[in-house]
Amino acid sequence: MTVSRREEIPPRGFPVEEFETRTARAQKLLREQALDALLIMTEPEFAYFTGFNSYFWQSPTRPWFLVIPAKGKPVAIIPGIGENAVSQSWLDDIRVWTSPNPEDEGISLLAATLRELAPRHRRVGVPMGPETHLRMPVNDFQALRSGLSELEIVDATSIVRDLRMVKSEREIAKLAHICSIVSDAYDNVPNIIRAGMSEREARNAFRIDVLSRGVDSAPYIVTTSARGGVDDAIRFPSERLLSDGDVVFVDTGAEIDGYYSDFDRNFAIGSASRETRSAYDLVYRATGSGIAAAVPGARMSDVWLAMAEVLASGGATGGSVGRMGHGVGLRNTEWPSVMKTDKTIIRPGMVLAIEPGFEFAPGKIMLHEENIVVREDGPQLISRRAAPELPVIR
Repeated sequence: MTVSRREEIPPRGFPVEEFETRTARAQKLLREQALDALLIMTEPEFAYFTGFNSYFWQSPTRPWFLVIPAKGKPVAIIPGIGENAVSQSWLDDIRVWTSPNPEDEGISLLAATLRELAPRHRRVGVPMGPETHLRMPVNDFQALRSGLSELEIVDATSIVRDLRMVKSEREIAKLAHICSIVSDAYDNVPNIIRAGMSEREARNAFRIDVLSRGVDSAPYIVTTSARGGVDDAIRFPSERLLSDGDVVFVDTGAEIDGYYSDFDRNFAIGSASRETRSAYDLVYRATGSGIAAAVPGARMSDVWLAMAEVLASGGATGGSVGRMGHGVGLRNTEWPSVMKTDKTIIRPGMVLAIEPGFEFAPGKIMLHEENIVVREDGPQLISRRAAPELPVIR
């Protein structure tokens, strides 16, 4: 395992050649599956092919569509309000409608575009599988399908999955940069979180600190605590006051230029019991084993097994939450999953969260997470490795 060194701040955005390469890879997969076009409508995929990022995606009123033809540049079918912004991307075929228009929210324009771009096989791919969704009303999607009876709409999840799982060097640079920023913020936690704060105050103090370091957003910050451990790793922070013997769990999904980190840290307040320290040591060693197992040619299930064996050596079982890690990129959780049943072959360029966890006492869990990139010669940390012993805030 190698450890990444601090690099220069990567430039914002990507050169056109990055999007040309992504499009060419997609078109190769389209041809292999005898598809004329790929229809996408979700934010990360839209950004992946165009470079267009906007907080306007948070509004559910207007759908946005992008069609990747088997040959040629992508075609955007978007609400008129976005025409100026998208025209600043590398795209030059941008088709708009006046929106909101609940009676025809771009459906007729989209249908006409698909008919035009799918003349050969008359087959259009749409991501329909796990970790995808339709960002349009189901009624509209049904209307689109019924209005395109001459075209076959098929599941194209594998195309998007295969493309996004393996990152380019430019993407990896952005992911390493956000991980470096968040690592610095974690190092500063003992200076901003203390006994007597509420969980919510601790979360807010940490979020302010992360944002002050230059991230674009920090939408996912979990800060929970409990005596001697953590009882829940996903709930909103409460008004519970931190006190001696508590363990504070901080899990962060922060983003810069569209790319996310996702790793966590644990801190004891005042003191930590022998049981708590032992649990931290076990999960720390399991993380190291999982990282070491993430080599090209191995399977995600091999990484899961490597961690599960370490946990079992300490009398624990792994995977109670369904997985012990996942991909990271344009979202803080992406394909693939570190699961006993996930047989995805690990390839260079994958960026993964290695995340073992277990219940070490009734109602008490210990989780630990690092972010890595898989290289030809093995895994490379892009988060800064946590302390080998549970940090104590005094």
